[in-house]
Amino acid sequence: MNAPQSPVLKIKNLTKRFGDRGSAGLKDISFSLFRGQTLAVVGASGSGKTTLARLVMRLSDPGEGSIHLNGQDITALRGEALRRIRGRFQMVFQDPLAAFNPHANVRRILEAPLRLHGLAGSAAYGAVIGAALERVGLSAGLADRLPLELSGGQRQRVAIARALMTKPDLIVLDEPVSALDVSVRAQILNLLLDLQEEAGNAYLFISHDLAVVRAFADEMIVLEDGRIAESGSTDTVLGDPKAEATRVLIDAVPRLLR
Repeated sequence: MNAPQSPVLKIKNLTKRFGDRGSAGLKDISFSLFRGQTLAVVGASGSGKTTLARLVMRLSDPGEGSIHLNGQDITALRGEALRRIRGRFQMVFQDPLAAFNPHANVRRILEAPLRLHGLAGSAAYGAVIGAALERVGLSAGLADRLPLELSGGQRQRVAIARALMTKPDLIVLDEPVSALDVSVRAQILNLLLDLQEEAGNAYLFISHDLAVVRAFADEMIVLEDGRIAESGSTDTVLGDPKAEATRVLIDAVPRLLR
């Protein structure tokens, strides 16, 4: 019998408060995410999706609760200790232009994680970067282009390539296709699924698009006012919603889900 699988990401009783009155942006959030699994986090604007993503990425400190990555508590890590482990979890943003140095070409963008984490000698950068671009369906010849010289789909592929440079166990996908045309959106989602099948990464997928969630995610969490209103397999939650917050989201796109 195989041993039970340990979660890549384990969140326990996570709470984040804002403001002088201590209003909660997240309240007692708990869940686990396993290797090769995609967990979607959905909810209305202001429900806490972005706050959760920032906490998981350690871009913000929680007030209470814990974040474990591969069994290691990373909740309180800071400085050099956090930098050493950051390669194990990466993020792909909705707008790559906002995440890229507009004056750096693709080569420099992809070199950055190699330098930061000491993943390759400088003599090997060219080969590593060329292979990374080909892996996400781009020509190595794009390495000398600036982000503004690329299409939206190409920029997002570069963002995915950058996230994969450190061979992370966890990738947080924050609305990664919402700014793309429908045809390009499908290409990027299929690419992400293929890469996940190849490498076994766990994806935490932040989205407002339930049609995309249904096609892409294994499990889902519905947030409402910073709390988990409902969770479970994507097919079960969308097929037989129990929470009013879930039904409201589904009713906003009835033709796509029914």
